[in-house]
Amino acid sequence: MLSELRIKNLAIIDELTATFTEGLNIISGETGAGKSIIIGAVNLLLGDRASADLIRSSEEAAEVEALFDISGSDAVKEKLAQMGINGGDEIILKRVVSRTGKNKAYINGSMATLSMLSVLSEYLVNICGQHEHQIMLNPEYHIDIIDEFGGLCEERSSYAALFETYREMKSRRDEMERLNREKSEKEELLRFQLHEIDDARLTVGEDHSLQEEKRILASARKLEEHAASSYEILYGAEESVLARINRVASLVREIRKIDPSLAVSEHDMASTLANLEDTALSLRDYMKRIVYDPARLEEVDHRLEFIGRMKRKYGGSIEEILGKRNEMDKALQHISSLDEAIRQLTREIDRTADMLLQRASALSRARHAAATKLEGAIVKEVRSMKMQHAAFAVHFAGISGGTGTPALHAKGIDDVEFYMSTNVGEEMKPMSRIASGGELSRIMLAVKKVLARTGSVGTVVFDEVDSGIGGAVAEVIGRKLKDIASHHQVLCITHLPQIACFGDTHFLVSKEVAARRTKAQIRPLAQQERLGEITRMLGGVTITDATREHAAEMLKSSRRKKE
Repeated sequence: MLSELRIKNLAIIDELTATFTEGLNIISGETGAGKSIIIGAVNLLLGDRASADLIRSSEEAAEVEALFDISGSDAVKEKLAQMGINGGDEIILKRVVSRTGKNKAYINGSMATLSMLSVLSEYLVNICGQHEHQIMLNPEYHIDIIDEFGGLCEERSSYAALFETYREMKSRRDEMERLNREKSEKEELLRFQLHEIDDARLTVGEDHSLQEEKRILASARKLEEHAASSYEILYGAEESVLARINRVASLVREIRKIDPSLAVSEHDMASTLANLEDTALSLRDYMKRIVYDPARLEEVDHRLEFIGRMKRKYGGSIEEILGKRNEMDKALQHISSLDEAIRQLTREIDRTADMLLQRASALSRARHAAATKLEGAIVKEVRSMKMQHAAFAVHFAGISGGTGTPALHAKGIDDVEFYMSTNVGEEMKPMSRIASGGELSRIMLAVKKVLARTGSVGTVVFDEVDSGIGGAVAEVIGRKLKDIASHHQVLCITHLPQIACFGDTHFLVSKEVAARRTKAQIRPLAQQERLGEITRMLGGVTITDATREHAAEMLKSSRRKKE
């Protein structure tokens, strides 16, 4: 039950708080006073998309907050627990709409998403306005009404979950069959690519080694010349470095014979001579190893060019090419096993289809039984609302119980549409083709009345339920709303006094201009104020004593009917 609603900076609402009660809550007021804004605010809390245009002029953000009593709703408590949100017997929903686009939602103070609000809204509030009128005219939703009336929602949910699995399996098989059709071409390509990579005999690091070899081969003559010159200077020439250092070593020995204090030792000189001799011999050996081989250089170039092509085709490095090769091998194995996989999946799909058909057939039988009861209940309710000759029927289309195979869909095997006749002698036709605005309002209310005992939602909001009706019909509708209010909290926006007088609580929405700003407000009416509002709704511009007396009699009469 919606206990309290607080709105701030939304459209012409500055700040507004309304505390609603059990039973029938009537909301009235002159056209343009802001009644629709209140319904819009509730819709925001239920997950509707928000626009910055809703924010009151000169304000940066709008807020909507509501307190719900969920003491009798185990379903809401279970959903909250699944969302990881703490809750007791109350729940607070909040939406903040910002001009910056950073809109926020909260459930019991915890950040939430719009989808979370939408999930909870199924158990908290049902708004019956022009949108639901359109749903009533759309045959796609008629099966939902049958299932709700028949208490079949749990069975249908179980069926729908299995059907989704069935659809996913069929989609997976379609993809496998597509791959299988392309198998020959794909398999041939994979085998060619694998053969090409294997024939390349690539090894990790090979390209780097070849680059190094290429640099040496390309500079062979220069390397040989440098090595020969270095060897000649150190060792080969008549006045080589080693010959000169040998003379130095002899001179050092002579000096030390005379003066041992010389810091240069014979050992140091011997070590220097040995190191230089080793260097000279290494240069000689290196020079002998250098080979100028144009053929090998061409071979290395060709190999590097080939590796480059393989990189461009299969990956940026040899490691990536070899990794791609492993992926291709697995893909080839998968393709080779597709036939058997498709056969196995087809058997599983067939088993699932049999299970679905059994469940859908049971669901269909239950729907037919529920439809018969719904037909009688709707006719009874509609005829009590001054449509004495109305007839209502639930039409089942498609195959159901024949010799053909029923077509499975997300809701079973049934296609359901409501048919109706409103006058004597008229044949039954789809409701979307015959119902006027006033008739549709009455049919919608009849459905709500019939579903009232089965519905789990705590609050039902009726917006524009009085569209196209008046007089005695309005009084009947007021009684129907009162009946629904014995099972659910009802909020009803109305312009008709015949409906308003049945309210347990009556709220007046009005607007005023203060400091050159328009603002809307809502307040509950005391008994005398309520008489004044009913009088206004009856008399319009001109209020007479007769009008007041009529209003008083209407209120008194509605109380008698309540009792």
